[in-house]
Amino acid sequence: MAMTPAPDTARSPRAHFLAALAEGRLVYQFDHGAGRAVFPPQAVGPGGRPGDLEWRTSRGKGTVHACTEVQRRDGSFNIALVDLDEGFRMMATVVDASPGALRIGLRVAARIELWNDVHRVVFGALA
Repeated sequence: MAMTPAPDTARSPRAHFLAALAEGRLVYQFDHGAGRAVFPPQAVGPGGRPGDLEWRTSRGKGTVHACTEVQRRDGSFNIALVDLDEGFRMMATVVDASPGALRIGLRVAARIELWNDVHRVVFGALA
């Protein structure tokens, strides 16, 4: 008897998200019951019914909602809360933005990079 692969729904929402990042896709969930995007990934959305959650792929474009520059002895880096055009917010590092260039309202685009053997989302300013 041939074994069939486990359905995608058998993976945890976090595992699904990380697998998509490894494939180069930024995914989020959409809750049909609540009529809105959901992030971070969850087993049950705000509508309360697990079957209402659908995985979607983000275009990765958004607007900086809040930002800060983190100072360390070995340098500094930018962190921002980004409102994605699909209707969810996420926190990420903003690269390629000089100090002072990162500001609320700045349009940014996501990219996925490998950092310390983990895929992560970073944002860069749109031209």
